[in-house]
Amino acid sequence: MKPVVLPIEDVLDLHTFQPGEVSDLLNDYFSTCTDAGILSVRIIHGKGKGILKHRVHTLLEKHPMVEAYREAPPEEGGWGATLVKLKATQTLMTPP
Repeated sequence: MKPVVLPIEDVLDLHTFQPGEVSDLLNDYFSTCTDAGILSVRIIHGKGKGILKHRVHTLLEKHPMVEAYREAPPEEGGWGATLVKLKATQTLMTPP
């Protein structure tokens, strides 16, 4: 079966991913976004217990491709989503 190629968008929904999968996923997503000229993205991690949000924020804090990030306003998901501004330069983070 051939892989399905989906168009890259400025929103990444992490609801179907486990916290341990997020590091590689964000690296690939950020790299693809910058290649496509997308430098502002919204990551939907959900509200839940905050485990996935904490993992995402920990990765964003030290990720070399991230210029800034902040909690989304209520109309874009509030504390269930994070807005990320990416740097134009592409650099991958090495997983710990």
